[in-house]
Amino acid sequence: MLLYRVTVLMDNNVIGTKRELESEHGLSMFIETPDSTFLFDCGHTGLAWENARKMGIDLSAVKNVVLSHSHYDHAGGFPALLKYCQLEAVYTGRNFWQEKYSYDKENDEYQYKGCGFTKKDLDSWGIEQRVCRSILPLDDYANVVTGFDKHYDFETIPAKFVRGEGKVPDPFDDEICVLLPEGDGLAMVVGCSHVGILNMVATVMERTELPVYSVMGGIHLVGGEERIDRTMQELERLGVENFNLCHCSGINNMATGSVIEVQCQD
Repeated sequence: MLLYRVTVLMDNNVIGTKRELESEHGLSMFIETPDSTFLFDCGHTGLAWENARKMGIDLSAVKNVVLSHSHYDHAGGFPALLKYCQLEAVYTGRNFWQEKYSYDKENDEYQYKGCGFTKKDLDSWGIEQRVCRSILPLDDYANVVTGFDKHYDFETIPAKFVRGEGKVPDPFDDEICVLLPEGDGLAMVVGCSHVGILNMVATVMERTELPVYSVMGGIHLVGGEERIDRTMQELERLGVENFNLCHCSGINNMATGSVIEVQCQD
């Protein structure tokens, strides 16, 4: 039995053999479990949905969307999705609606980085917002998780990321990820991992008392080769065996058009 399938609808790059697909700075994944199909992130512009059509993916059955955080490159394509399916709910973390900015030091200005729509828009579309505060089931196989503890001091958030009218440092407490079953443990689907992928993996392992075997998505490795090496070594020490990384990871082995399948082992 197919346990889950993850198809990358949008990434910064296109897989070499699928040049008919589009790419942009953004992330979107189509996730299938035995219970349901749902989307994890929506890219920036809606090009992800045209890629889905080209790959023969029918979005009409999608009822739920998980938005890892409210940056434009993960949530901006959400309004365009409404032409393709009738959504019931969007899963977010808390404080999702606080506007996001990035400070451009060279030009001494704040650049808007938010999702481009509001809670009022969501209500007008008749879509329920389900706010994850710890662990929230999506179906019998997939869970959404948030509230990541600080385990590694070297995983810091760049000072340029701010939010709200006061332009205060953004702790990314709106960040959520998806947990999927894998063997006797878990796979994690992540958006950007602004709070630190090690912090996220360690929190999930502590809270669920299960090992994490796979990480897929963006892990926002910044700070040079030393931090990348240190992070990857620690992930391996924690027991993570499979890395399917893309978007903002520094090390990428996925791209638009990639498909990951995990079968149930007898």
